[in-house]
Amino acid sequence: MITREETRQIRVGDLVIGGSARVTVQSMCNTKTWDVQATVQQIKDLRAAGCELVRLAIPDMRAAQAVEAIKEQVDLPLVADIHFDHKLALAVAERGIDKIRINPGNIGAEENVKAVAEACKAQGIPIRIGVNAGSLEKRLLEKYGHPCPEAMVESAQDHVRLLEKYGFEDICLSLKSSTVPLTIAAYRLAAECFSYPLHLGVTETGTEWNGTIQSAVGIGTLLSEGIGNTIRVSLTADPVKEVSAGIAILKAAGLRPGGVKFVSCPTCGRTEIDLIGLAKQVENRVRDLNRDITVAVMGCVVNGPGEAREADYGIAGGKDKGLLFKKGQVLGTYPYERLCEALMDLIEKDAEE
Repeated sequence: MITREETRQIRVGDLVIGGSARVTVQSMCNTKTWDVQATVQQIKDLRAAGCELVRLAIPDMRAAQAVEAIKEQVDLPLVADIHFDHKLALAVAERGIDKIRINPGNIGAEENVKAVAEACKAQGIPIRIGVNAGSLEKRLLEKYGHPCPEAMVESAQDHVRLLEKYGFEDICLSLKSSTVPLTIAAYRLAAECFSYPLHLGVTETGTEWNGTIQSAVGIGTLLSEGIGNTIRVSLTADPVKEVSAGIAILKAAGLRPGGVKFVSCPTCGRTEIDLIGLAKQVENRVRDLNRDITVAVMGCVVNGPGEAREADYGIAGGKDKGLLFKKGQVLGTYPYERLCEALMDLIEKDAEE
């Protein structure tokens, strides 16, 4: 059982992040925010995939002005991604944004920080301070010589002090790097230094395959240590893929119950069926089932009965055929071509009863 680090809580729309609240999954639209129709559709796609919080790029006033129209058509909390221009933060605050991602140190004079802090405090809008190892302040690079956990945490501390100076404490923090070990070390240190909730992520991880692996190692390690309150898997891919990967990571860490748990054994010389093809077929069929069940696909009778005994439903291959199991009980033998259908028929029949 994972013991969660206790943090403060923030409220993003109707969503609670931090404290005892469950770890949430978020992503970011890759549409042009001013294209309201395209952005709304992508947010709906993300929601259908299980996303709970969506970030929008706000590079200019045209994008900021679109927030109100987008908010009217979606029911997920929205985060505005702001860089350099504090007036964009003020504009989205006026238009009902639920959260702002900003670096207080890069929006100009301190009076700009004060203006944003006061606007967000007045309207109950939390701020995520995003520290990135690749864009640390020059003085910190000179002090430490290179990006390191201490430099990243000191950067976060500087930004936090700016907001706290004006009475703003509705804060979330992220400390991301494209290097997994540095990311893990930075968040571990941050968890010791701050009581604010932490947004986890490994940045610039690459395409779906490589990015999912790096994110699973980085985010998964931290979650297993009780660190982190919300996550984003950053991929050079369709944002829906980020959500699917994020949910899978939470399930693997034991932090997201429900849904189908799919298990299958590796191939070996005992296998006498197309195990890879069968496993893919079954996985695709059960992926979207709204059932809290475990489904096992085993390659042979050596592993099959034992593994299937632990599963709610399972199949185990033999020579051109296989066994169908339910909670360890053998229900019948079927030719290879019928195994998947027999399994699905059983699952669907039980769902109807």
